[in-house]
Amino acid sequence: MNNIAERFIRYAKIDTQSDPHSTSFPSSEKQKNLSALLVKELLAMGITDAHLDKYGYVYATIPSNQPKKTPVICFCSHVDTAPDCSGENVKPILHLNYQGEDIVLPDDPTQIISINEHPYLAEKKGDDIITASGLTLLGADDKAGVAIIMELTSILTTIDDIPHGDIRILFTPDEEVGRGVDFVDIKKLAADVAYTLDGGEVGSLETENFSADGVTVTINGVSAHPGYAKGKMVNALKIAGKFLSMLPADTLSPESTDDLQGFIHPVGITGNAESATVDFIIRDFSDIELKKHEALLESLLNDIMSDHPKATYSFLVKEQYRNMKSMLDNHPKVAEYAAKAILDCGLPLHTKPIRGGTDGARLSFMGLPCPNVFTGEMALHSKHEYVIVQDMQKSLEVLLRLVALWAA
Repeated sequence: MNNIAERFIRYAKIDTQSDPHSTSFPSSEKQKNLSALLVKELLAMGITDAHLDKYGYVYATIPSNQPKKTPVICFCSHVDTAPDCSGENVKPILHLNYQGEDIVLPDDPTQIISINEHPYLAEKKGDDIITASGLTLLGADDKAGVAIIMELTSILTTIDDIPHGDIRILFTPDEEVGRGVDFVDIKKLAADVAYTLDGGEVGSLETENFSADGVTVTINGVSAHPGYAKGKMVNALKIAGKFLSMLPADTLSPESTDDLQGFIHPVGITGNAESATVDFIIRDFSDIELKKHEALLESLLNDIMSDHPKATYSFLVKEQYRNMKSMLDNHPKVAEYAAKAILDCGLPLHTKPIRGGTDGARLSFMGLPCPNVFTGEMALHSKHEYVIVQDMQKSLEVLLRLVALWAA
């Protein structure tokens, strides 16, 4: 088995699922299990400053082998996996020499990864694919990135003839719940530029992402004994149901949009007759359109609430992250070097915007320009998640070329 595949499989078996309902940081202590292992491995490679801080961040430095001062590069990936699908007892399976057949996942044969549903696989005949077993996600998002960075470190600490300046390593928790860089110490990181390793198909370089807000709507009804409620009760759950039914059916939803289209997406509802809370995520590539979506949502809520004068509501908007394009446009060399590295490795260059976010988006707004580089992770947040071993290897080759470009 190739080194990078072995690393990935080892990391994927460790449950690091983050918890969107937790108020602690990191949101789940078990994320630190992988982070502690990474520190142990980094120290064994001779990275003397590798450490895990109280928030669950791993910091480390690969020292420069150049006589002159060069820009300090940071490579970043997140250790947590998404709460959308179970990450407990992940059983990675290596499928050697894939030939285009449907991949039936053995622990649940109803879970079938096929070319019809996953057309990227059609390009991967002869490659090696890692999947989960059918009961869980795989964790390629973003343990593929973690494995690539760790293998890069192993190479640069054993082979001295690859030119590079100081390289910072950052592994973050809680990216999947939107809190991945809440406590990053930018001063301690002391990097000039950064790259997240959290992208998909080979050759992809992402310099643009959704702007994102969370909206929490709380509807306050009027409680009464159900046996004597006539003319008194105002059921908050029923109002919430009517409100959700007013959302556009064929537009502005994840299931009806693609490319540069944004959406309004309800992600959770809790409550009782007296009070109900509905949580939304709002997404668009334009900050102006993002605010229009929020205005539409509150307008729909007002229409419903006007029929229930005894009820009240609150509408709370929380900024999550913004489109990194505006920041990266001020530092064009960061993306240009990554694009050159991809092309120099003989790979196609794809620059499609991300319909999501990365730690890099928030790091960019913290003064550290940070586009996103491919890893081969696909079908994210699902039981069909998979990663192409050769894509991980090609990502590693791109990083080796990229560090040489910055050191030149």
